[in-house]
Amino acid sequence: MSPGRKLPLAVTALLAAGTVAACDNRNAYVPPPPPKVTVATPDQRNVTLFLQATGNAAAVNSANLVARVSGFVETINYKDGDIVKKGTLLFTIEPETYKLKLEQAKAAEESAQATVTQTDADYERQAFLAKTSTASKATLENATAARDTAHANLTQAHVNTQLAEMNYGYASVSAPFDGYVTARTVSVGEYVGGAGTPTVLATIVQITPIYVNFNVSEDDVIRIREDMRRRNLTPQDLKKIPIEVGLQTEQGYPHKGMLDYAAPSINASTGTLAVRGILENADRALLPGNFVRVRVPTISSLENALLVPETALGTDQGGRYLLVVGKDDVAEQRKVEVGPLDGTERVIMKGLAADDRVIVEGLLRAIPGEKVDPHTASTAAK
Repeated sequence: MSPGRKLPLAVTALLAAGTVAACDNRNAYVPPPPPKVTVATPDQRNVTLFLQATGNAAAVNSANLVARVSGFVETINYKDGDIVKKGTLLFTIEPETYKLKLEQAKAAEESAQATVTQTDADYERQAFLAKTSTASKATLENATAARDTAHANLTQAHVNTQLAEMNYGYASVSAPFDGYVTARTVSVGEYVGGAGTPTVLATIVQITPIYVNFNVSEDDVIRIREDMRRRNLTPQDLKKIPIEVGLQTEQGYPHKGMLDYAAPSINASTGTLAVRGILENADRALLPGNFVRVRVPTISSLENALLVPETALGTDQGGRYLLVVGKDDVAEQRKVEVGPLDGTERVIMKGLAADDRVIVEGLLRAIPGEKVDPHTASTAAK
């Protein structure tokens, strides 16, 4: 076509229509692919049921060390915070003074014993003479009175010796049991025990072993008692049940022990039963007053329970739910009833079948009622 020559009107219209069609094809909406998710069938195994509670650690023994005699503190034989053994000498309060008083009491007792020996002999002599009418009745009565008085004085002297021996013992304050001794409240040279008021010198606390106190609900108590009756178990068998404890900052329940005590009655105001466990606490990780988590395996268990990762569960106003991949790879929201937590997995009591494909990863990408692109994991635990 020569320059300057115009195209026929029909050709121009055809080219324009082709250009518009090309633009329409380029801007057409293409739906995105289904979101990729990981699915798995529930893990299936026997599960031990646990009672879970919160409680507090408490010392097995705790005692104030007091001055039971008056005097000046002579020595302090430990450092604040020391862990000591039973019988360790901790304080002395003028022991020499009380040792002298003990010796004085022993001397008085020996003197009383000598007097008894003399009056006994005199009585025997006067009694013999009275039989032969050589001694008068009055003389015999005087000998008898002297003998009885001497025996009474000996008894009093013996009691005084015992008291002096006890006070001498109290002059040395020792640890009554293995434990942790707090900071002292007195200094060397300070007068203690005056005016008949015992002075607290320090406190000793036993933390190995250690108690853990917690409460069990009335419903759990009834269920456990029913299981016990069914299995012919006695209350003493409860002390064979292990207990697991964890601090608030710890993962799981690393501290192990045994049940030690259960109250004989339920607290009417709280509807709970007081229970106590005991732990060796050899590493002293637990301290009296610690707030702890407690887990106790119950007598019953779940056989062939279905479990899914805790992270696979969602929550809405209707409760807990799972997303399950159904027919044609469409995500379905399934309401479920959950049971106890076993490690990182949650027991599903109702609403789930063993062959269901549960979305365990990509939960937020899946929309109920729409298709997903599922990739299978071996088990829900993975």
